[in-house]
Amino acid sequence: MDSEHWRAVITAAQAGDRRALDELVEGWLPLVYNIVGRALNGHADVDDVVQETMLRAVGNLGSLRDPDSFRSWLVAIAMRQIRDRARRRTPDRLEEAAASDFAELTVLRLQLEGQRREVAEAVRWLDDEDRHLLSLWWLEVAGELTRRELAAAVGITRQHAAVRVQRMKERLETSRGIVRALDGACPHLREVTGRWNGRPDSVWRKRLARHLRGCGYCGGTREAVVPAERLLVGIALVPLPVGFTLSLALGGKTAAAASSAATSAGWSAKLLGALTKPAVAMTAGATIVAGGAYVVTQPPDAPPPRAAVAPTATAGSAPPRTSAPPAPTPKSSPAAAKKADPYGTVVDAVDRAPDPNARPAALPRRPEPGITSTGGAKAVMQHRGDSVTLTGRGYVLVRWQISPGSRPGALVMPSWTGLKGKLFHVASGGWRRMDDPLGGAPNGYATGMGGPSIGYAVLPPGTQQMWQNEYFYLDGSVTLTQNERGCDYGLTVFPTNRDAVVEDIDQGPPQGAIRYGLVRDTGTDSAPVPQYVTRATPADPATVPQRSRV
Repeated sequence: MDSEHWRAVITAAQAGDRRALDELVEGWLPLVYNIVGRALNGHADVDDVVQETMLRAVGNLGSLRDPDSFRSWLVAIAMRQIRDRARRRTPDRLEEAAASDFAELTVLRLQLEGQRREVAEAVRWLDDEDRHLLSLWWLEVAGELTRRELAAAVGITRQHAAVRVQRMKERLETSRGIVRALDGACPHLREVTGRWNGRPDSVWRKRLARHLRGCGYCGGTREAVVPAERLLVGIALVPLPVGFTLSLALGGKTAAAASSAATSAGWSAKLLGALTKPAVAMTAGATIVAGGAYVVTQPPDAPPPRAAVAPTATAGSAPPRTSAPPAPTPKSSPAAAKKADPYGTVVDAVDRAPDPNARPAALPRRPEPGITSTGGAKAVMQHRGDSVTLTGRGYVLVRWQISPGSRPGALVMPSWTGLKGKLFHVASGGWRRMDDPLGGAPNGYATGMGGPSIGYAVLPPGTQQMWQNEYFYLDGSVTLTQNERGCDYGLTVFPTNRDAVVEDIDQGPPQGAIRYGLVRDTGTDSAPVPQYVTRATPADPATVPQRSRV
């Protein structure tokens, strides 16, 4: 459902519409159940925490001023309840077993196999803090939450959230290796685990990780390891248990207390009836499992694919646009490319940062029937050789995340290959350039490029400094390849639209950002062309010259 629908439902529920309140609870309960279930790994307290979260949300619905912020508001309530539950735990309850291991529920109810099952089971090996963060990051990867909502729920900045998420992902990958090893037949591992009670914890995670690093059998990967982000897309929500009952009148408060809270908020008697209603029964059959928009690769002569929109249990974005046929393109042979080119200018020089308070110029309007992507609505590329092919006419966002704390050094830039048509670099945003100072950044980060204590990501000579968000306009088709080989970095690629670009680059220092964005588009074929773009299709995209001309 779209955001306008949920805005209307929330407004109606605030006005006392019982059916609207029922729909609101039914639509958003799966999201809360999954956040709490993953954060607590199916502990016996999951039901109580879900009950308390929904009760508080319903009881305080009248205080919500902006219906558009309902999702982030609800997630923040859930995280507060999770933290409160952690503080209330007594020593004699710390060893309680999970009522129903949520990792196992995830595997069984979503019928996960292979590396997807491995990721779900690896969650057991994370510490509480990492598991709490993963419960949000999993939904972010699946498109159910934004990074801003994740950071707000945890109570940290987006920059700090990026660091925290990266650390959690590293421990998750270690845990995946442990799951693989325990499924294997290493005789030395059986000796190591001789005294293990079978219950995952941080002490045994460290012991087993040491074994993996020194063991040729367990450390050897017998199949390509797919990044967790790519495995989790589209499997966000585990269906609610059959017969799961949510009581809005109980769950820590009596019906009278709920009525009192509603009365103090000035709500109508009609809504009081909904609050004191005995229960809202939820079944797995009523749950809408989150999905995503995916586009399959088709032969060149096939008609352009249409983005398939799967229903989701939450709102947050409009359905993806459908693609339009690519514009007529020149032949891809080198001779033809020379005749058809050049158009625009390639940014083959370091550009100076604009004044932080300089507002961006107006972004020219270009036709945008839509872009289709072989990576879906959000393609996450974390390893060398990961690629996504984009087709159509419209805007594309490429979001950067650099991790010199994991591996500093020379950065091999991504490349655009097999270009048919035209590709322009139209804007830069994300509230900062990657070399902007990060005030209060932890763990040795001075900028997004690193710092003295952890090392820096070093750009090739003449490379334009990237911003957190880089925007491009495509009229045709092109493949973007992640060429990571020196310093660690990741790219997330989103088909987007002009309105989203303008909204991003207009967020400046008054809103807490480091700087306003920058418009590069001239509105004509003289607009800049991204670096390292070619109409050729090399066997290894990492070999595209680091100072290229189209």
